[in-house]
Amino acid sequence: MRASGLCRTVSSYKSAVRCSHHAAFSTRIPKNPFLQIADEIQEAVHSNKPVVALETTIYTHGFPYPQSTALASHLESVVRENGGIPATIGVLNGIARVGLDAEELIQLTTSAGRTATKKISRRDLGYGISGRKFNGGTTVAGTMVLAHLAGIKIFATGGLGGVHRGGEDSMDISADLTELGRTPVTVISSGCKSFLDIPRTLEYLETQGVGVGTFADGREGTVDFPAFWTRDSGIQSPSVIRSEQEAAAITHAQSALGLSSGLLFANPVPAQDSIPRSRMDVIMAQAISDAVESGSTGSDNTPFILARIRELTEGQTIKANRALIEANVLRGTKVACELAKLQANPGELFDRNQKLYTNDSLIENLKGYQAQSASTEWMSAGDRTGQEQPVDVVVAGSLAIDLSCDFAPSKGRQSSNSPELQTSNPAQISQSLGGVGQNIATTLHLLGTNVQLCSTIGGDEAGASVKEMLVAKGLLLSGVVEKSPARTAQYVAVNDARKDLVLAMADMEILEGCRAEFDAVWKHHLDRHRPNWLVVDANWDSHTLNNWIMHGKAVNARIAFEPVSVAKSQRLFAPAPGDSFQLGVLPSHMVSLATPNSLELASMHAASRDAGCFERDDWWQVIDALGLSSSGSREKLVSITNASLVDEGIPQQSIQLLPFIPTILTKLGEKGVLMTQVLRPGDDRLTSSEHARYILAHADISRQTIGGVYMRLFPPTEQIAAHDVVSVNGVGDTFLGVIVAGLAKNNPKPLIDLIHVAQRGSVMTLRSKEAVNPEISILQKLL
Repeated sequence: MRASGLCRTVSSYKSAVRCSHHAAFSTRIPKNPFLQIADEIQEAVHSNKPVVALETTIYTHGFPYPQSTALASHLESVVRENGGIPATIGVLNGIARVGLDAEELIQLTTSAGRTATKKISRRDLGYGISGRKFNGGTTVAGTMVLAHLAGIKIFATGGLGGVHRGGEDSMDISADLTELGRTPVTVISSGCKSFLDIPRTLEYLETQGVGVGTFADGREGTVDFPAFWTRDSGIQSPSVIRSEQEAAAITHAQSALGLSSGLLFANPVPAQDSIPRSRMDVIMAQAISDAVESGSTGSDNTPFILARIRELTEGQTIKANRALIEANVLRGTKVACELAKLQANPGELFDRNQKLYTNDSLIENLKGYQAQSASTEWMSAGDRTGQEQPVDVVVAGSLAIDLSCDFAPSKGRQSSNSPELQTSNPAQISQSLGGVGQNIATTLHLLGTNVQLCSTIGGDEAGASVKEMLVAKGLLLSGVVEKSPARTAQYVAVNDARKDLVLAMADMEILEGCRAEFDAVWKHHLDRHRPNWLVVDANWDSHTLNNWIMHGKAVNARIAFEPVSVAKSQRLFAPAPGDSFQLGVLPSHMVSLATPNSLELASMHAASRDAGCFERDDWWQVIDALGLSSSGSREKLVSITNASLVDEGIPQQSIQLLPFIPTILTKLGEKGVLMTQVLRPGDDRLTSSEHARYILAHADISRQTIGGVYMRLFPPTEQIAAHDVVSVNGVGDTFLGVIVAGLAKNNPKPLIDLIHVAQRGSVMTLRSKEAVNPEISILQKLL
């Protein structure tokens, strides 16, 4: 096909999808006396926002009250916290509802166990809403019907019905399977329960024309279709889904074709909650045998078996059930968010140079990544023992080749300390391993911290050089992903004769668009290691940066943010297109520490202001609780810092960012470091005469999480002559690395003491040609 013909084909495809989407949602769904769709849901569907359908049978015929109410509220929160809109579906007082509010949920869950509370599948809908005042929890099939009527395409649930053992004779086949064959909704579940006939279930779904895939969830190659409480069933999945983006792309394509059948994406129970298959097989056989002896058949069969399994596992299945439901809802929300992006830009699959959703080379590369990381050349000395090392800190950031170009004017001809523009200049050029993330990880490693670097390199010569240098450093390498084709990141710094930066050029494109790598590799590093600290630099694209922060918070890691540059520092506050992510404020803050320089601080402040962060009610509540104005008192600020800094607005900007980042260490070069920190109630500094001059404000005593604000300007530990400066590269990274190395200790020293040590480390790097001075290890005893 000619290029012009291909362009016309793609253009026609885009137009067709836009038209079909507009036709489906350009008007509100007409009112129906038997069906009520919440205004929020109608508006979300109409505006192409990510909506996730949730069933209610687990509340009416599963978890007992009040656990059911708590679970319902929690699952809706999971959806909202991850950028989606929950649509809990059920029948209340004889009316089918899509989008139950809090009171309606309580009304439904408290009715569990009553004769007027039914389990509602497709066959029961007419009966349940025909004037009778029934309440009902909708099954998978019932939820799919109502979700489709409301225009919802993604439905997350716990488990799916299937073909019962002996179904070839009894014809006991769940209505969930036939519903998938005739209703275009994507269902995300943990497969079907292992007491069902999984091979026949998959065969029946194939007959019904249902696409079935299983999320890889960090695994390579082929994977099993899950068996609810168990990740592996012994039955290979028909296909493997590598990411939420891929799942969204399949859903989008199926919808664009107008197919009337649904999709089933199986999500395995989290590994830590999975019950061993060998154990479940024995328990299952016993439960099925007991069901036969008791005469429990038809609709009584599943409840009996479930109750018996719960007894035989001593309640372990309840824990696994909760875990898998939450995991499925989280996964479903991410798929819904990706689908909303695709529907907003139907041609995205064709427009991307590197097609994320159908990129076989990327998938193969991710497969090869783990095999490579297990080879000798990829392993540090600590890795070769075969024992996985504990990780206290994960550093997520750039890994690059650094070129430092120091202006070296000829002797006797020096008219300026700066190189001339638009011409060649004499210079001393050196190469080293750099990248903000790598520099911080190296600092931590040299100071004896167990650290994991998570980054990416290209399959080029520069990438090969990086591998060799990383091995020489002795860093853990299992978090470094090789992308091919891609360019390894490189950073070129042009410095004047005093070694001060004049201009820098950074090729960090490889860190843009890493959501697939995050889902396939790095997220599982966080889940497995659950580090005390996560350090994230701003070289990531906004989506990936948000993912790092949200998942770091989810594993209870404290997060340190390195802004990197004026432009990239804004990514923390400026949401990506179509992204609803926003930072939480105290006490629900996500980022604990940031180390900007004065220009990056101003840029972060401007980005947060432009994003409306200073207009949020929760921001004002924290500012009010701190007991000061949003800018502080000039006289007090001058007495703590100096008039010059106050005139620049640096202390004021720090204060306004405190609700989002309770500790900010602003690097001021030869002026030192400005520490601005929210103190907890009971902090000794609040009542210490030694620290009284640095207490900017005392918080309202009624606040249980905020004690006051501490601000202190730390002068440089030593003034360095220009001729003693070898390189400025990595100085700020060394500073943050030393700080986190100290904070990651079991009994960390006060931050005040760590700042002094970090300043010494920065000076050592200034005097080194390396991005991090290897001799910095001598500071370990001071931490």
